[in-house]
Amino acid sequence: METSILKSMKKVLGIPEDDDAFDETLLIHINSTFATLHHLGVGPDDAFFIEDDTAVWSAFIEGPEYNSVKTYVGLKLRVLFDPPESSFGITAMEKQITEFEWRLNQVRELTKWVDPATL
Repeated sequence: METSILKSMKKVLGIPEDDDAFDETLLIHINSTFATLHHLGVGPDDAFFIEDDTAVWSAFIEGPEYNSVKTYVGLKLRVLFDPPESSFGITAMEKQITEFEWRLNQVRELTKWVDPATL
């Protein structure tokens, strides 16, 4: 299985690995999605971003309970980069994205919850 974040997302979108025509746009959308995940408390404590195809998932994903991050990023990329033609398709993807955000937030609360009284 491909561990490069950019290469695996290209695969999700059906873009050949050696086609770099869309890399800059994909990097912008991937990093925007990582910013959203950071706001949810998912991922490393410091903000995470990628600049090329050398960044790997293990640098972001903290354990197997966070494997759905890959699908979440793929769905966000699909909606941002190559959305479905029908509003029904977009709505379905947006509902999946919302569910993944909720589930990732639940996992984060189980694994990284901090008592606000200690802050």
